[in-house]
Amino acid sequence: MADSNFIDYVKIFAKSGKGGAGSVHFRREKFEPWGGPDGGDGGRGGHVILRGNSQMWTLLHLQYQKHIFATNGVNGQGALKTGCDGDDVTIEVPLGTVVRDAETMEVLFEITEDKEEHILMKGGRGGQGNNHFKTATMRTPRFAQPGEPCEEGWRILELKVLADVGLVGFPNAGKSTLLSVVSAAKPKIADYAFTTLEPNLGIVSYRDNRSFVMADIPGIIEGAHEGKGIGLRFLRHIERNSVLLFMVPADSNDIAADYEVLLNELRLYNPELLDKQRVLAITKSDMLDDELQEALEKTVPTDLPHVFISSVAHKGIDQLKDLLWKAINE
Repeated sequence: MADSNFIDYVKIFAKSGKGGAGSVHFRREKFEPWGGPDGGDGGRGGHVILRGNSQMWTLLHLQYQKHIFATNGVNGQGALKTGCDGDDVTIEVPLGTVVRDAETMEVLFEITEDKEEHILMKGGRGGQGNNHFKTATMRTPRFAQPGEPCEEGWRILELKVLADVGLVGFPNAGKSTLLSVVSAAKPKIADYAFTTLEPNLGIVSYRDNRSFVMADIPGIIEGAHEGKGIGLRFLRHIERNSVLLFMVPADSNDIAADYEVLLNELRLYNPELLDKQRVLAITKSDMLDDELQEALEKTVPTDLPHVFISSVAHKGIDQLKDLLWKAINE
């Protein structure tokens, strides 16, 4: 994913079409100069529709298309002619897109499946022509319904990355390096904090031609749930992952304490995140000899499966894949 191409937040103004007005018309023919009402109905206004597309991964196409308008319905005509419906506008978005009302921040709907459709702004219904209002006592109604008004307003679209495994760790924990080793993804790797500023996805090959999707997401710091660092952007993406792989480097002062800090940030942001399957990887373990690793083993949290790995030395990678595959299928 190119740095400039991944857009996970846009604010757009959408407006549907208003309904066409019903017609006030009376049948006039050569041998029937005083015919009854024959006004047709107005057409429906166009909808603004969002549709899921599994081949998309960014909201970039909406970054420069802030205003989206559907067309109005056409007015009805005589001879019971119904006006044409307005043209719908369909916008394709990546899976994991959440739509909010920009004023109330209420979640309106989420799109999680390919070709799933939701109406963002509903077009107004067309009005009924005067033909609908004739009765035994009112033979010549000289009125018809107007079309319903359109809907319009600002909406916020947020993208939450969909993946089987999400990498959770402090900056420089080795998340990007792991993704580059186990998949064909090429995330930016450097020896400074917040190298990763946007999610990177990679497909990890497993045994018997099976595979799963792994997401490298910007690093978390203490206080991320309050927006420190780029925490809120990070935490939004982690919600969509089935399994969370916590990564703590072997040179940490206290592996258990670092894991608890990470876990607590998820708890404070959204307690439901703790219901996900968890796996712990102690990274950069190529610097450990057997004696050191055995000593560290006693300090590792015991309430989740763990493995010592080194992406550079390819140590423990197959064992890690086994743990992740088991967690995904549980």
